[in-house]
Amino acid sequence: MAGYIEDRWLTKKKDPVTGKRARTARYGKGSRYRVAGIPGVRDKSFDVLEDAKAWLRRAGTDSERGEFVDPRDGSITLDDYVTRFWQAGVRGAPGTVKRIDERVRLHIRPHLGTVSLRDITPAVLRGYIATLEGECAPRYARQILTSLSNIFETAIDDKRLVRNPMRAKSVRWPKAPEDQREAWPLETALRVRDAIGPRYRIAAVVALGCGLRQGEVFGLSPEDVDFARGALRIRRQVQLLHGRLYFTLPKGGKTRVVDMPPSVASALAEYFLEYPAVEVELPWGGPEDDRERRKFPLILTTTYGNALRANIFNVEVWKPALAAAGVIPVRNEGERWKASRKDGFHVLRHTYASVILEAGESVVTLARWLGHSTPTITLDFYAHFMPEAGGKGRGAIDALLNRSDRDTAG
Repeated sequence: MAGYIEDRWLTKKKDPVTGKRARTARYGKGSRYRVAGIPGVRDKSFDVLEDAKAWLRRAGTDSERGEFVDPRDGSITLDDYVTRFWQAGVRGAPGTVKRIDERVRLHIRPHLGTVSLRDITPAVLRGYIATLEGECAPRYARQILTSLSNIFETAIDDKRLVRNPMRAKSVRWPKAPEDQREAWPLETALRVRDAIGPRYRIAAVVALGCGLRQGEVFGLSPEDVDFARGALRIRRQVQLLHGRLYFTLPKGGKTRVVDMPPSVASALAEYFLEYPAVEVELPWGGPEDDRERRKFPLILTTTYGNALRANIFNVEVWKPALAAAGVIPVRNEGERWKASRKDGFHVLRHTYASVILEAGESVVTLARWLGHSTPTITLDFYAHFMPEAGGKGRGAIDALLNRSDRDTAG
């Protein structure tokens, strides 16, 4: 096994006359025994020889396995590690990176930032999670803990931790709520659609009729509408970050083709005659100035020919329509709109899914139209929209058993 122990108080060779080892210049100063010579492991000093031998055995074995982690590297505070080493490696869409930064900056560093990595034990985490549950909804708390766990996993890769304390059995995450989506009755969706003015009503028509996300509706171009095939090509979306608009791929970085009902095709054709598309130029992939800029003719624009901003659209178009349709109260002058998240524009996508599934369309097909990576996600979100789930199976079994009984009787 590689490595050795050096006695820094006495010389290695004995005096030929006295047979004793002479004192060095370091005699009586600092720790006496130094463990050195282990590949990839910094030297470490000890006062007691047995401690040095134990360290040499353990560190040498771990080094040969490629598993050695020097506990001194874990003395860095979480704040230091995040800012100096972890943050630069965060990747994803600009909006995703922003959300991760907010979780770490607002909910992790204020509580754990001054604690060294090696001192963030399961006991510390149990107390932290209890605090977090008092501050955040369970779903958001789990997102925060996922980011914290990622920090620990990166620290393990960087040889600063041996194991991830978030994985300890005693560290229990907040229970995830059932992730079912809520839809409107179709009558409500139609009332809201009809309450929107003619210039922007087509946004609700497309979202309700084809299940598009809001950013995908705002990024839709006449070039994406295939009247011959009865389909929409979802190839981009308009996103808003730090007050700036940009084009980017649909969620998950995937384009898709969505079925377009004749009623939506007819509404789009009429809309094109009344409101011609306007070419809009925005950065691609993020709002930064150094991004490549691209131009697309957009179906929906402001009266000034700009791309729509979700925050302004929601306040000036969507919420007044909700109030006019009786979904939320009418606001008094100077007050904020009293709307819940479940009544956001995205509810049209949930309503679309509910109508499609209740009509008997397959989950696989719906998943493709919605842009979900797997039908499992669609089932997790929308299985409760399938009222006949289980009913057909029961009917088939009943028919089979009844036929079997008749055959036996005959």
